[in-house]
Amino acid sequence: MTLTQDIALLLPVTALLPLTAILLVAQANPYQTLVLRGILGAVCALIYALLGAADVALTEALVGTLLSTTLYAVALRSSMVLRVAVAAEPPSQPLHEQLQEQLRSWLDPLSLRLELLSPTDPDLHAVLEPSGRSGSYCLRLHHAPLMERLAALPGAVRWREAGHGLELQPAAQPSQGAAP
Repeated sequence: MTLTQDIALLLPVTALLPLTAILLVAQANPYQTLVLRGILGAVCALIYALLGAADVALTEALVGTLLSTTLYAVALRSSMVLRVAVAAEPPSQPLHEQLQEQLRSWLDPLSLRLELLSPTDPDLHAVLEPSGRSGSYCLRLHHAPLMERLAALPGAVRWREAGHGLELQPAAQPSQGAAP
């Protein structure tokens, strides 16, 4: 293949590069970004193959597309989660499905998954406790920036309208040892 002979095939494929790159940068959803990154790598590998650089095309396909997309998917899966401890009374009582669905729909704009854990688990982001009123809960977050982002979402308004609370839980103070 020479550049002058097959320019009609190469130009449309090459035009996909800036289009895909712009879509990639403009995307807010990290899962859609993951897909677009894979498409960008595949288009690059196709262009390299069309230009006769089979070794570069194979490297781009394996490393630039498959490996980087896989590593990004693993990192995304493990980091895009809100870990909430459920302090229910009695402890064996499962959290109501409607409440779980309300929390999940609240977290959707941030692409966060909800993970319900026991209060003894480490690395918690929040605690969900029953409040004084019957059937209402208070979500106590441990991180102020996360609190600000969640409070700015429409789900926070619906959460409060349903009679639930949203608070920032103060950080635990380190225990003071006896001075020598």
